[in-house]
Amino acid sequence: MNITIFEIDDWEREAFKSFEDEHKTRYLEKPLTAANADDQKDAEIISTFVYSRLNVDTLKKLPNLKMITTRSTGFDHIDMDYCNKKGITVCNVPGYGENTVAEHVFTLLLAISHRLIDSVDRTRKGDFTSKGLRGFDLRGKTLGVIGTGNIGRYVINIAGGFSLKVIASDLKPDMDYAEKAGFDYVSMQDLLTLSDIITLHVPGSKATQNLLSDKEFGAMKEGVVIINTSRGTVIDIHALLHSLAEGKVSAAGLDVLPEEPVIREEAELLHAIFTRKHDESKLLANHILLHMDNVIITPHNAFNTREAVERILKSTHDNIKAYLTGNATNAVNNPSDK
Repeated sequence: MNITIFEIDDWEREAFKSFEDEHKTRYLEKPLTAANADDQKDAEIISTFVYSRLNVDTLKKLPNLKMITTRSTGFDHIDMDYCNKKGITVCNVPGYGENTVAEHVFTLLLAISHRLIDSVDRTRKGDFTSKGLRGFDLRGKTLGVIGTGNIGRYVINIAGGFSLKVIASDLKPDMDYAEKAGFDYVSMQDLLTLSDIITLHVPGSKATQNLLSDKEFGAMKEGVVIINTSRGTVIDIHALLHSLAEGKVSAAGLDVLPEEPVIREEAELLHAIFTRKHDESKLLANHILLHMDNVIITPHNAFNTREAVERILKSTHDNIKAYLTGNATNAVNNPSDK
């Protein structure tokens, strides 16, 4: 088979070297587009990331193509109708950071509840006094989880270890899962009024833009803690700033901000293509949230662990290997025969 891996950085190549002995394997740093597709006419299997444009104009220039495996969860950069018609199998990486992001939620929450950043800063200056560093227990608090997809469910699972009472809101509540996991689904309004801590796990979209704004913050408990590791656009930043200033929100832990460039996949942040296009420090350096003592901000890094990155590459490797043995895994279509 002729295998071409597009949009690949040097550090990723090792994951695919096992194919080189039996298959012609090529690596290209650039995305696949209609402009360069003619150079890959013999490609039978390709792996791309989200910057490739796998539309009809591109795909029709690859007459031998049999399989696409994208190194992402989303596959909206691929013309699925064309692939189905031409019998091209499309595979993805179903998930790579659900538990990783959930762990980061509690990293932020514990840093807030135990005044960790202030404590470390103080002791580094040689001051070992604890005055002004009193935190709060998680045990017995009510955690409101907005969105109970894969990440939200990991958060709920972890919350049990801290003896948190969990309530959740979701457009499509899974009552069987709620009974099994021991939490209650409630209305969004009830979640806002009952929660001591609110954590968001919804996608970025028009429907979720400014999901938490003035009205929602007004309904919350005094002193609520906000955690956001989803997308920056789901919180109205001006409403959050006002609520922090008024004390309605006592603290916030944010891994995302609305000024970030729009991304579809966290893994975009690892790629050289993204780095060349965007300079995060210039976008965020002057943001007032960065200078507030009761706000902890991390640089959209919740997903970024060694294991999560390895899962992206291993899953892609396994997708190719499975296809070569006649058993496609993680296929997102059911193509007709050519």
